[in-house]
Amino acid sequence: MSAPVNLHREGSLEAPTRHPLDWKNPQFHDEAATLAEMQRVFDICHGCRRCVSLCNAFPTLFDLVDNSTTQELDGVAKRDYWQVADHCYLCDLCYMTKCPYVPPHPWALDFPHLMLRAKAVRYRQGEVSLRDRVLTSTRTVGALAGIPVVAEAVNRVNAMAPLRKAMEAVAGISAEARLPPFAGPSLRSRLKARRQETRRGTPAGRTQGRVVLFATCYCDHNEPHIGEDLVAVFEHNGIPVASTRRERCCGMPKMELGNLDAIEDYKRVNIAELLRWVDAGWDVVAPVPSCVLMFKSELPLLFPDDGEVRRVAQAVFDPFEYLMLRHRAGLLRTDFRQPLGKIAYHVPCHLRVQNMGLKSRELLSLIPGTEVEAIERCSGHNGTYAVKAETHGCSVKIGRPVFRRVQDAKADHYGSDCPMAGTHIAEGVADGRAPEHPLSLLRLAYGL
Repeated sequence: MSAPVNLHREGSLEAPTRHPLDWKNPQFHDEAATLAEMQRVFDICHGCRRCVSLCNAFPTLFDLVDNSTTQELDGVAKRDYWQVADHCYLCDLCYMTKCPYVPPHPWALDFPHLMLRAKAVRYRQGEVSLRDRVLTSTRTVGALAGIPVVAEAVNRVNAMAPLRKAMEAVAGISAEARLPPFAGPSLRSRLKARRQETRRGTPAGRTQGRVVLFATCYCDHNEPHIGEDLVAVFEHNGIPVASTRRERCCGMPKMELGNLDAIEDYKRVNIAELLRWVDAGWDVVAPVPSCVLMFKSELPLLFPDDGEVRRVAQAVFDPFEYLMLRHRAGLLRTDFRQPLGKIAYHVPCHLRVQNMGLKSRELLSLIPGTEVEAIERCSGHNGTYAVKAETHGCSVKIGRPVFRRVQDAKADHYGSDCPMAGTHIAEGVADGRAPEHPLSLLRLAYGL
C-alpha cells in the first residue's frame, strides 16, 4: 500500500536540509540497493502526488502505477523505474518548493539526488547512447564547432530542414528543436586582454568589488555577446572583470548523464583555477544559472570534505545577485538612459532553487519606464532534454504555459537568465523575435 500523506509529521514545516551525496560508497552504484530506494520513494510520491505538474517524471511514475494491474506501486515492474529517471532533468524544484518530506522530515526524500543515483547506476552499466555522451561534452563540441569555418557550416546545417530530418533519423536530435548558433571566436579568446590581476575594486558587504568571469561553455561558444554585456555592465559600475586562464565545463551536463567521475575531473581543473583568484581577493561570477548552481551547491554536496570547493562556493555569485549586493551598499550606478518598456522575464529553475530572490527582476525594475513581468515556471528546455527526439515533445508541453505567458504579455522584450531557455521559448513563441538576456537588456538601458 502507498504511504499515507501526513503533512504534520515532525520536520515537515522546517526549511529543507540537503545532505551530501555519498557517491563514493560502493552501495551508491549497486543496482539492487538503488531500486529498493526508488521503490521506497516512489511509493511515498504515489501517495502524495503534489509534484505532478512540475515535469514529466512524476506523470510517468503515476501513469505506470495507474495502468498497473494493482494500481499500486507493487504492480509496476522495476525495469520500468528507469523511465522515471529518464524524465528527471535535476531541476531541484520538487525538493526546494513542493515536497513536504525532505530532510529534516524522517522520510528524508531527495527525489532529484535519487534520480541522479539512478542515472549514475545506468551510466556505470554502459546504458548511455553515443548521442548523449556527445551532447553533454559541451566544451569539446563547442571548441570544434566554434572554429569560424566550421561554425558557419554547422549553423547552415542546423537551419536546413531536410538535413535536420536526417540528423534526427541518424543521431536522435529533434528536427523541431531550435538549436543555438555557434559563434566564431570564443568569449575567452575575446577577453584574453582582461587577465590583469592587479586591478583593484571597492569591497562592500560580501563582495570584493572585482570579479573573475567563469565564461561557461554556452557563452564561450554559442552566445559570447552575453559575456561581453556582463563585462560592459560591471565595468560601468566600477567593477574590474578578469577572465580565467583555463576553464573546463562546470559539470552540470555530465551530472544530467550520471557521469560523476567526469565531474570530478572537471572539478580538479576549475577549482584550482578559481581558488587562485579567490585567494587573491577576487569574486567569481558566471552568466548561466546552472553553472552558478553547480559551484554554489552541487559540488559542495558531491565533495563535502573538500575545503577548496567550499571556499570557491562562498565566492561564487549570480551576476544580478552581485549587482544588487552592490546596490544595497549604494554602489550601483543608476544612470540609465534608455527605458525598456515591458519585459516578459522568465525565471529559470536553476536560478529559483538558489533561494536568493528574483534579483534580475529587482534590478531591471530600477530602470525608469520599465515594467517586468516575471514568469516562474519551467521553460521545458532543461539541458539536453529539449533537443532529444524522444523528449522534445514533452519539453514543448512543459514549456507551453511559459510560451503563452510571453505571448499574452505583449511585451517589448522577453528573455531568461538561462540563454538555452530563451532559445526554447523563442521556438514556442515563434513570432520572429529573438530573446534578450537580462544582462543585454541592462546594457541597453545603460546605453553602453
